[in-house]
Order: sequence, then structure tokens, then C-alpha cells
Amino acid sequence: MNEHNQNEESQTVKHMASVKAAWDKAPEGPKKATALKHYQAAEKAHEADNDEEAHKELKEASRALM
Repeated sequence: MNEHNQNEESQTVKHMASVKAAWDKAPEGPKKATALKHYQAAEKAHEADNDEEAHKELKEASRALM
């Protein structure tokens, strides 16, 4: 893995942790359920080394919690 990929990987992991922390604090309800779907999609994208898609899904998860 080159330095650029490691940096992108690190940013994705940090973004996921941030969204997960917000999700953990959110009250139960439809917004939290929607956010979970996007977070799970982000996990799948991250596992497939598609960080661009992971970030997109994490942004959607964040928006769902607002």
C-alpha cells in the first residue's frame, strides 16, 4: 500500500469512527435506522477498498442523523 492509499485508509477509518460515535449517541427512531443503513453500506465499501463510496455513504449517514 502506498502512502496515498494509507492516508486515504486512515481518513476513512477516522470518518467511520466519527459517524459511529454520532450514531451511538442518537436517539432511537427512523433517522437512526436510516443512518445505520448508510453506515453498513460504508463498511461494505470500505472492505471492498472503495473509499470514495465509503465517504459518500458516511456523509449520507451523518445527514440522516441531523
